[in-house]
Amino acid sequence: MRYGFTTGSCAAAAAKAATYMLLTGRQKNTITIETPKGIPYTAEILDISRGEKKVCCAVRKDGGDDPDITSGALVYAQVEFMESCDVSNMTVKNRADGDVRGEDEKTQRGIAETARVCIDGGIGVGRVTKPGLDQPVGNAAINHVPREMITKEVLEVCRLLDYRGSLSVEISVPEGEEIAKQTFNPRLGIVGGISILGTSGIVEPMSNQALLDTIKVELNQRRAEGMDHVAVAPGNYGLDFMKNTYGYDLDRSVKCSNFIGATIDMAAEMGFQKMLLTGHIGKLIKVAGGIMNTHSKEGDCRMELLTAFAIHEGVSAGVADQILGCVTTEEAVRLLREAGKQQEVMDYAMERIMFYLNKRAGGRMQIDCIMYDNAFGALAKSKEAEKWFTLLEQDREPSI
Repeated sequence: MRYGFTTGSCAAAAAKAATYMLLTGRQKNTITIETPKGIPYTAEILDISRGEKKVCCAVRKDGGDDPDITSGALVYAQVEFMESCDVSNMTVKNRADGDVRGEDEKTQRGIAETARVCIDGGIGVGRVTKPGLDQPVGNAAINHVPREMITKEVLEVCRLLDYRGSLSVEISVPEGEEIAKQTFNPRLGIVGGISILGTSGIVEPMSNQALLDTIKVELNQRRAEGMDHVAVAPGNYGLDFMKNTYGYDLDRSVKCSNFIGATIDMAAEMGFQKMLLTGHIGKLIKVAGGIMNTHSKEGDCRMELLTAFAIHEGVSAGVADQILGCVTTEEAVRLLREAGKQQEVMDYAMERIMFYLNKRAGGRMQIDCIMYDNAFGALAKSKEAEKWFTLLEQDREPSI
């Protein structure tokens, strides 16, 4: 199946092309960027508008063989000369310990010492109005990885053309406000348009059967290598967490997407004896309610479950009510931390997760689990999870 590319990749490609045309005065009909996944993306540049002080152009969103509601939409970048640029205000990423400078600002210092890029959203790009999301309240809903991509590509052109001034980059999606009505953005407190997203820069084909077939192939490979244990994670965040926290590269393991129950079934049928599931609380909290396909279309009871678990552990009615009103699990965990109940609630949630994981496994294999949050790190582990680190160490390929 054919890869697609994220809105973040489209924005970065459009911004790079607009920058090139602004600084050279020459037309650019195609442009190539490198996605964080390492896969190059060559985009056709559309609807070009050129002036002496600004250039605007678009890239059409291509969802590949798994189109979503943004597929076909035009993602525009307008790049304009400006006298100065407050990078710290425009490119921060919201984290648990406050607003800090993002990787894109570090990229700016490393690639073009004096060049500056300010990124903002225009028409059809949402604006953040509630805390707990990737960007602070008031920022355009352009997540930190797309911001880093845009900055990297624009500054690459600046370096090649020896430009040392400041540029503003405005990303817009004219259809974005209408498209956003079909997303969770209004509920999340993102108003006025869509979010510019993407952690890898690509859209991997997500048809159910194709994903299940891929999971099965990867599990078969592990068994063919003689392994009786397997580590799995729903997606890229789980891979990054294991690598950054425990030094284990889960790219050699199995990405199960939303199909946690089906992955357990396949692994057990193939004869695996042990499985480690590492996942973000946003997905795994659903498992605590017995939901084994964690796609939002199948159900979303995250806040209801967290509220119930909080009440079970003695959280006040006022705090429970606040948790029920949260839009992100990170926001809910922060409330539990402030109430001094984070660990008790997370441990109880893990108890419920393990109940349903073991129920699905039906005694066919041992399952362990690690649950984490991007802001707060590891939240809870099953009782035997620590023993996995010895197995994971044994799985490391020998250094050359």
